[in-house]
Amino acid sequence: MREGDTLVFVEVRQRQSARFGDASESVTTAKQRKLQAAAALFVAWHPALRNLPMRFDLFALDGNAHGSTTMPGAKWLRGIIS
Repeated sequence: MREGDTLVFVEVRQRQSARFGDASESVTTAKQRKLQAAAALFVAWHPALRNLPMRFDLFALDGNAHGSTTMPGAKWLRGIIS
């Protein structure tokens, strides 16, 4: 997506329970490298965008303690990769 002149890549993660951590904790270093590689490929396919600043965001959805996602907690974290 775009926010002004910034090209924003958004990773969406969901966890139904906190048993293994919340959704934001599931973005590992390996996943961050894959996001950066995907962004590089996208920009290679769209060379007109290559000079725009880029940002990586995370939209995380977490279920409640009982694993229900009927009322998930949602977080939008901006700039998850430095």
